Amino acid sequence: MTRVYLLDDHALVREGLRAVLESAGMVVVGESGEVGPALAEIVARVPDVVLLDLSLPDRSGLDLLAQLGDRGLPTRILVLTASERPRHVAEAVRLGAAGYLLKGAPAEEVVKAIREVLGGRRHFGEGVAEGATESGDPIATLSARERQIMRMVVAGMSSAAIALELHLSPKTVDTYRSRLMAKLGVHDLANLVRVAVRLGVIDADKL
Repeated sequence: MTRVYLLDDHALVREGLRAVLESAGMVVVGESGEVGPALAEIVARVPDVVLLDLSLPDRSGLDLLAQLGDRGLPTRILVLTASERPRHVAEAVRLGAAGYLLKGAPAEEVVKAIREVLGGRRHFGEGVAEGATESGDPIATLSARERQIMRMVVAGMSSAAIALELHLSPKTVDTYRSRLMAKLGVHDLANLVRVAVRLGVIDADKL
């Protein structure tokens, strides 16, 4: 039986997904509305698939993708989100997502996508371009770790907190932070946040 974990900050969405998946013979082994608690539960339960929203209250779902990638779990990640920005699609694929669906996709497509990614295939929903990129995107110059730390910095996390979560030293985090800011041509946190908003790394209404 396919074991699925749900990560979306809207309880009503999770409730609807649970009903759809259970009617298809799947089992929901856990759910959360935030990255923090979800990470520990996913590592402990190792579901077959995670249905992942990118817009979450504590951090971007892309952070979860990066951290699960570091752990090498066999879990397949299927993004189910409202964002159709090419940069978000490209970033999710780079971080290991097996598929990308937009919210509003029919229930049968969600079920089909789960089965396809479990079979080792990728699934990209209507309106989503696999491997899409934006011309001249400066984020593309950053390494996966630099992008991850950028998202955590602009979310308000200190170097010490980032170091603890990523199992790095604060000095190493500061080095990554300095390097990514140099690549983006910014010199302070305020400008880094403005760049992050402009490039769609974070939503302005969540600041």
